[in-house]
Amino acid sequence: MQKSNEMIRIHYISGLTITVFIGLHLFNHFCSIFGEETYMAIMDTLRLFYRNTFVETILLVAVFIQIVSGINLFKKSRKIATSHFEKLHIWTGLYLAFFLIVHVSAVFIARLFLHLDTNFYFGVAGLNTFPFYLFFVPYYGLAILSFFGHIASVHNKKMKNNILSLTPEQQAESILIFGFVLTIILFYGLTNHFNGVTLPHEYKIIIEKIKNV
Repeated sequence: MQKSNEMIRIHYISGLTITVFIGLHLFNHFCSIFGEETYMAIMDTLRLFYRNTFVETILLVAVFIQIVSGINLFKKSRKIATSHFEKLHIWTGLYLAFFLIVHVSAVFIARLFLHLDTNFYFGVAGLNTFPFYLFFVPYYGLAILSFFGHIASVHNKKMKNNILSLTPEQQAESILIFGFVLTIILFYGLTNHFNGVTLPHEYKIIIEKIKNV
């Protein structure tokens, strides 16, 4: 029991660390509704804080801990989860583990082997190219919804007080609704208001190579 509680605590702390970064990342994505230049300007500012060896090492360690501890907790919790939010907690956690493995791997492959800047265009290439958006829309959409679903589940479990006459469960539901609305807004921005983004040459080449595989 003590070992399990320690794993939960470590999982929670690493989760908070990643949540700060994801929050900044989603804010950057939100700014895409104001145009690519605004997105890139804010990205460059944020990179002053996190694009360095020290912070990236902390993030990578946190991601590793989150994935390993999360999978272990999933194995232990999936048979005893009964409520909707308990089930939401473990399944969103499993998807986030999958997403983090794929996404972090893709970012480092792009940076280290393809020598691409993982900027706005790297993130939106799949969202704005047929047939790749058939995969990337649900891939990113489920990741954002899982992120807010995970937060909502934790909030429902830990919150004990009403806020603005909303019960903890209603607060958790509000977090889910916010996540759903934000997902639509982000897709609106990352697809140039659903009109499509014109990709620079180096990102088009990668897309064409993948098509020809």
